[in-house]
Amino acid sequence: MTPPPAPPETVTARVLPAGAVRVRWGANAGDAIGGCDEVVAGDVYHLSPAAAARRLVFAPGPGDGRPRIARGSEEGAEGDGVATLARHRLMTPDGDHVDLVVLRLEPGARGTAAGASFVLPLGPLGPGIDYPLIASEAEPRTLRLAEVLCVSFAAGTRITLADGRQEAVEALALGQRILTRDHGAQPLRWLGKATLRAVGALAPVVVAAGALGNARDLIVSPHHRLFLYRRDRSAGQATAEVLVQAKHLVDGARVFRREGGYVDYYSLVFDRHEIVYAEGIPAESLMVTAATLAAIPETIAEEVRARLPGLSHDPHFGTEADRALLAAIGRDRLLRPRGG
Repeated sequence: MTPPPAPPETVTARVLPAGAVRVRWGANAGDAIGGCDEVVAGDVYHLSPAAAARRLVFAPGPGDGRPRIARGSEEGAEGDGVATLARHRLMTPDGDHVDLVVLRLEPGARGTAAGASFVLPLGPLGPGIDYPLIASEAEPRTLRLAEVLCVSFAAGTRITLADGRQEAVEALALGQRILTRDHGAQPLRWLGKATLRAVGALAPVVVAAGALGNARDLIVSPHHRLFLYRRDRSAGQATAEVLVQAKHLVDGARVFRREGGYVDYYSLVFDRHEIVYAEGIPAESLMVTAATLAAIPETIAEEVRARLPGLSHDPHFGTEADRALLAAIGRDRLLRPRGG
């Protein structure tokens, strides 16, 4: 007897109504974000504080594979088509960027207004913050839905255990005691995995062996914060402890992006937001808050909520090093010379 075909793999994403992201000032003042022919570079957008995220569940469509709404979606109805209008790049206050994908339910969609548009943020987007539009492009027909904020270690990264041994992150077991900087040995409460395309915003950052005193290459997701201690504080550095996103350390030589293929990312969750040791380098665990759960892949967020109901972390104390502070400190003062 031939077994029934497996149901198509679905992807769940949290989206915002396009009307919640509007031009605060500029040529299109007051207009909601839209397709490439509806926006003007230089216009400043902001997200309404009253914006409420909605869950869209997608599955590959028949034939051309164009995404369609799947069961469990909070908008549209199963089988409705999804069109991708544009991908916009906005500048963040620290000089970085966040990309937004504008989606539209195809005309005739059931369960929602025909042609309703939504925004899929591919990174953190804060309400009431000014985001100038710096670039726009038409999207290919295939949605890149996995490009979300992720704080993770790449497979193979060695994590220091309570007894001083090092174990590959993918081999860790729930309940295993991990060495943390501030609270000693702590049991691992949850280990999440996401396999993503190693391109663009999700291409991992490689901290080459020796760059921060690490014996082997340390490979992490771009937003992963590394813990650095600097006794000689610079202007704007409120504490001797500095948390730096890996992507801000990229210099193309000692720290660089590795694109191509796929990467297995693993996230660690403890009872508190901890600093663990990865390849000997202090680095953060996944901080569980309402904001981070809204930004990581929905399947991971749901598992965290199911296994650890009510868990909410206070952030680790330390100075957050944005681009401006990093420029004041000097990247070269944080990284060791090659071969040094």
